[in-house]
Amino acid sequence: MTTSQLPLAEAAGGSSGSSAVPAGNLYVIAAPSGGGKTSLVHALLEQERGLRLSVSFTTRPPRPGEIDGVHYRFVDEADFRARRQAGEFLEHAHVHGNWYATSAAWLADEAAAGHDVLLEIDWQGAAQVRRLIGSALTIFILPPSLATLRARLEKRGQDSPEVIARRLDAARDEIRHCGEFDYVIINHEFATAVADLTAIVRASRLRAAPQCTRHAALLESLLASPT
Repeated sequence: MTTSQLPLAEAAGGSSGSSAVPAGNLYVIAAPSGGGKTSLVHALLEQERGLRLSVSFTTRPPRPGEIDGVHYRFVDEADFRARRQAGEFLEHAHVHGNWYATSAAWLADEAAAGHDVLLEIDWQGAAQVRRLIGSALTIFILPPSLATLRARLEKRGQDSPEVIARRLDAARDEIRHCGEFDYVIINHEFATAVADLTAIVRASRLRAAPQCTRHAALLESLLASPT
């Protein structure tokens, strides 16, 4: 853990010894490649306007239609290593031959402002976030079967059969970690999975600690002695 990560853990109500409770929530969503994570996240963002999506850094090249700063922050490996050594990342992981990371400074600013933040990362990154920020709520997306996962990867038309085979092998390893998450959603029917994901977010927003922080003025007025 770098020193730059400690203020973030404290600002987000993590296990670094701080007793502060943030008004915002931190959601971490992970899934194997082809699990439908990105589509579910986009659908959730359309329904829950108050969520802020973190834009990850990555060393992989942009895919057709991807925009730097919108889908990812695309950097080369030298830039990535320099940022990592400078302590700019909350978490980082090597996935399918490329590096991915979450900006610690951006997340700290969002947490301090009380915003609800969504991280779309892999299970390795989720484990790092969980250790740093105990209040983070983690969600794993499962495919209904490996056959369905293969079909989704083939339908994307982005990878060779050899790459798809490697992604399926990696998916088995990733799925073994689903029990480490707070919630598991099976993405069999997309609309049902979106409803499940939305229900988790809406219920978590009503938890007592962040609600009392968010509505401190209301509580004060309700508890004030009548004049």
